[in-house]
Amino acid sequence: MNEEQLKRLSLSGLAAAVLLMLVPQDAFAMHIMEGFLPPVWALAWWLLFLPCLGYGLVCLRRIVAQDSHQKVLLALCGAFIFVLSALKMPSVTGSCSHPTGVGLAVILFGPGVVAILGAIVLLFQALLLAHGGLTTLGANGISMAVIGPVVGFAVWKLACRAGFRRDIAVFLCAMLADLVTYFVTSVQLGIAFPDPQSGVVGSLSKFMGIFCLTQIPIAVAEGLLTVMIYDQLTKRQLITTGDVR
Repeated sequence: MNEEQLKRLSLSGLAAAVLLMLVPQDAFAMHIMEGFLPPVWALAWWLLFLPCLGYGLVCLRRIVAQDSHQKVLLALCGAFIFVLSALKMPSVTGSCSHPTGVGLAVILFGPGVVAILGAIVLLFQALLLAHGGLTTLGANGISMAVIGPVVGFAVWKLACRAGFRRDIAVFLCAMLADLVTYFVTSVQLGIAFPDPQSGVVGSLSKFMGIFCLTQIPIAVAEGLLTVMIYDQLTKRQLITTGDVR
C-alpha cells in the first residue's frame, strides 16, 4: 500500500512535468542559459561538477542496494525538483526566478544523490524546455545540485542537533538551499562578467541585488511547501524519522 501511494505521487509529479513541457515559456531564466558563459568558465564548472556526479553515483547505488523500494521515493524527489525548478516566475530586468526543490531529497537521501537527480533534471530541462543549457549544465549543477544541497544538509543536521522542531528544520533546509543556489549563481556570473569599473565585487553586488533579494519570498514559499510534502509523507508512513539522513 505504501509503495502504491508513492507510485501515485510520482505519476502526479510526472503529469505536472509533462504539462510544463507543453506550455510555451521564455528561455531566459535563472539557470544560466546555453552559450552565456565564456568557454573557459563553462569548462571549469563542468570539471568541478564531474567528481560530484561520480560521488553521487556511488551514493545512489548504495541506497538502492540497501533497499530497492527506495527507487520510487527517489523518482518522487526527482519529479519534485523538476516541477519546482521549471516554475519560472518574473523577476526584474526581464529575468526570471524559480524554486529549486532540492530540500526534500537532501533530507531523505543526503546531498550526494542530489547531484545525480539535479543533473538529470537540468539535462531534461535544457533539452526539452530551453531552460539552462548543455554547456552551462556544469555551472548550474554546481549551484543547484551541489553547493545548495550541501548547505541545506548542513543546516538540516545542525537544526536537528540543536533540538529544533522537525518542521522548522525542514523549512530551514529547503529555504536556505534555495537561497544559497542563487548566491552561487550570482558569484558564477560575477566572476565571469566583472564590471568594467568596479570589477568582480561590483558585478557580484549587481547580480545579487537582482536575484538574491527577489528570491527571498520564493525561498520562503518553497520551504513551506517542502514542510507540507514532508508532513504528508510522514503522516502516510511513506517515510519515518529513521529514514532521513
